[in-house]
Amino acid sequence: MLTPRHDVERFGIVLVGSVRHADALLVTGVPNYKTKERLKKLYSQAPKPCVVVAVGSCACGRVMFRDSYNSPCPVDEVVPVDVYIPGCPPKPEAMIAGIAKLIQKLKGK
Repeated sequence: MLTPRHDVERFGIVLVGSVRHADALLVTGVPNYKTKERLKKLYSQAPKPCVVVAVGSCACGRVMFRDSYNSPCPVDEVVPVDVYIPGCPPKPEAMIAGIAKLIQKLKGK
């Protein structure tokens, strides 16, 4: 039986425990006042080139948190976002399409 770790590794994706070894950052929520500065710090620590993927409707457009007192700005105002994957939750097809778009962007097409 395959574990979830083996499922993603067959696509060439390896989960790492440190941002210093990461090639991509997945942002899955709305930055609030506390996480805004932490997200900036994480992005600055990641080796370049580092891609940022906004996953889910909240990360893409702050949908229901747009007028919230604790949601100062969208993700793309904190760090540069390369790919947006919409949905709440995003469908597997949307995840695959977003990653395919990211790979094309990285190849320069």
